[in-house]
Amino acid sequence: MNIGLIGCGRIADLHALAYQGQDTARLYAVCDSDAEKAELRKREWHAEKAYTDYRDLLADPDISAVEILSPYDTHEEIAIAAARAGKHIACQKPMTTSLASAGRIREAVRAAGVHFQLTEIYVHYPPIALARKLIDAGAIGEPVGMRADFISSPLGGWPVPPSTYAQQTRLAGRGFGLSTFDHGHHEWATAWYLLGDVERVSAWIDTNDGMLDVPATIMWKGKGNKRYGVCNFLFASDLPVPTRYYSNDELYRIVGTKGVIHINRGTGEMNEGPPVSVFDGSTWTHYEEVPSDWALGFVNAGRHFFKVLAGEASPLLSLDQGAEVLRFALAIMESARRRREVYLDEVERPFAFLSNLRRRLRERKSCVVAPRGQKTGWFPRNTTQYALQAEALTDALLDRFDGSAVPEWKAVIALELLDGAGQSAHCYSFHFDRGELRVEKGVLATDAVLTVHMEAGLWAAILLKKKRIEMAVIQGKLKFEGRGEEALYLKKAFRF
Repeated sequence: MNIGLIGCGRIADLHALAYQGQDTARLYAVCDSDAEKAELRKREWHAEKAYTDYRDLLADPDISAVEILSPYDTHEEIAIAAARAGKHIACQKPMTTSLASAGRIREAVRAAGVHFQLTEIYVHYPPIALARKLIDAGAIGEPVGMRADFISSPLGGWPVPPSTYAQQTRLAGRGFGLSTFDHGHHEWATAWYLLGDVERVSAWIDTNDGMLDVPATIMWKGKGNKRYGVCNFLFASDLPVPTRYYSNDELYRIVGTKGVIHINRGTGEMNEGPPVSVFDGSTWTHYEEVPSDWALGFVNAGRHFFKVLAGEASPLLSLDQGAEVLRFALAIMESARRRREVYLDEVERPFAFLSNLRRRLRERKSCVVAPRGQKTGWFPRNTTQYALQAEALTDALLDRFDGSAVPEWKAVIALELLDGAGQSAHCYSFHFDRGELRVEKGVLATDAVLTVHMEAGLWAAILLKKKRIEMAVIQGKLKFEGRGEEALYLKKAFRF
């Protein structure tokens, strides 16, 4: 399979590594508008041909596929031309500069029936790929959030040619941040890869010099879940970054319901500890042997593309998935510009704010930090209407017990339900023993580690899912003695 590489700038050095020692794919031709650079790369990488116009490369019948490594505001033009020429495409991130542009690329690729891979090296970087495998294997339970810290510096790293700085300055002048959009794509793709789709973002993007988009803090919420993330972009002007590549580095922490993953490697080598570590609540497991050279993300991404061409794999970032990561990045820009939270489905939609106004107003009512003097809408003034159902609902609750959710838990929990006059109406003692449950009705255990008291109507309303047990505690409608933390196991056992 002969492949042409379009764009021979600084980053192309790492993309070219994927072809070393490969029989299935060959770096056949290179293209750069700088003729001298194109010829130099041809000799250096042992390519057959060098071009200065990508259209001439696309007209070469011996070339089956292309890697597009040119500035991202040229991707649309080149990708559409490549698709129409029948060439398969690996396009370097970011895909392009707008969703409309991404849509035009999508139409051309689908009409031509060619393969398309968005080349995002972080989803192929071994420490991040390992973190994804650990999450999928349940090593940290259900993911609930992540934090990423990106640190950049003018000191350290490999030499960057003036042409690259000129390109970055030009794009920054158009409002596409070097940190939060260009490099930021790595962080947004990693967040998508590890936590899933994103619903909304809030972004604060500042500057120290009027051009570089740092310091910045970005927050996001997962779509259809309660997974949250935050990413900080920080500029350390006097800190030499130990790295063989760009003078920056990243650290990641992914938190789950029963564990934490630390990814201690990125572009640089600031952290001397293991590339990946996992804490399960009692012990740390350190993955010392996982390869962590940043260049491996490029090598693995390139070789994955070769497998896509051979029909042996699907892209880790397809056209549609790449467009979603782009939407994430554009929403961040919009949030910073508008100084407000932005839903991803607002991006490039007319009157999107108005269409989401009702949703925003509805969600404000559920804010748990609203001043307590205000009505919050969680509880009506009286739940006695449900009191007569309390006993039957409690009996039905026992059918929801899932011992596999609490296989090691041993505890006695007592529940007292009160009538409208505050007198005891029903009592229960729940004996949990390593996945087994025994219930005593009419008995309030004296050896309970947690004893709960509430009105029968409120308890019934909670079981009917009309009320939330957490708000009953906050509003003082539920009283308890003992170890309140045992309630977490209780919620697991009965799937509250």
